[in-house]
Amino acid sequence: MDRLLVVAERLFSERGFSSVTLRDISQVLGLSHASLYYHFPGGKEELFIAVTKRSILRHGEALGSLLDENSEDIRSRLHKAADWFLSQPPLDLIRMSQSDMPALKPQVAREMMDLMYSQIPLRLQSALQKADEEGYIRCPNPGLVGGALIGMIESFYSMPDFALRSPRTEMAREMIDILLKGLGYTPNPASGSGAGL
Repeated sequence: MDRLLVVAERLFSERGFSSVTLRDISQVLGLSHASLYYHFPGGKEELFIAVTKRSILRHGEALGSLLDENSEDIRSRLHKAADWFLSQPPLDLIRMSQSDMPALKPQVAREMMDLMYSQIPLRLQSALQKADEEGYIRCPNPGLVGGALIGMIESFYSMPDFALRSPRTEMAREMIDILLKGLGYTPNPASGSGAGL
């Protein structure tokens, strides 16, 4: 079952809900098309929902532990969050909101988007707001900055390998440092993470 979810997640993240069929998934797994209905009687939509919820909750759990780490300042936490995002199959939130979710039943799509918001953008927003309140950055709109940060990190997935001047994680960290500089970042002296910014 786990292999089924991993394969389905990879295919859905690469091509989106509408472009993947159960036959595509069953071929990669070497299973009969009908056997997928044993695990997911609701078909492709039920499988997509299960895979997407699993991915969102996995991201939320990781971001929760990375962003709530009190022993490190906001720069280190954001670097680790970017590393996490880039180590996972892309969520492609733009495609998800503009293409995948409209293909689902409206109530289901709303629930999925609410879950996504609570697990990912809201966690970044809270971390940025806390850093602002503690005086490490000046961030009057942490929701906007958190959303932009997700979009920027996700954009590194779409860069072809030949266009990379360094690994994606290094580029994401550099972009975060530029963003933090614009937010008037002051390192937490106890963390020692501001060196080189």
